[in-house]
Amino acid sequence: MRICVIDGQGGGIGSTIIKKLREGFDESVEIIALGTNAIATAQMLKARANRGASGENAIVRTVSEVDLVVAPVGMVMAHAMMGEVTPRIAEAVAACPAKKFLIPLTQENVEIVGLPPVPLPPLIETLIEKHLKELVSGDV
Repeated sequence: MRICVIDGQGGGIGSTIIKKLREGFDESVEIIALGTNAIATAQMLKARANRGASGENAIVRTVSEVDLVVAPVGMVMAHAMMGEVTPRIAEAVAACPAKKFLIPLTQENVEIVGLPPVPLPPLIETLIEKHLKELVSGDV
């Protein structure tokens, strides 16, 4: 199974997700780190992603070739992350055939109604325990 983790800015969210994926699945999954910039990608590679690439074209091309995408919800909003998410990135992530798990953290002027603010660690635990464990063991 190929899981794509996408992040921007400093790569902190993506790095945390990758560390938890490695704890939960070790080397049974291939993790591809895609950063909107080289710093984000480097941080995710340090967290033990198998491979990584940076920039709009890398994201647009790669999301169509993976089984799962994990990213902050801003990754489907053009101009999010201080402009790092281009319209092409937002469209490619939203339209890719892979199942998408979007983390409801945003620094944008957007609020997802009905969701209480939850810190990142519990969100990642929910992602892995309630969503990914079954998918990875069933190998989509």
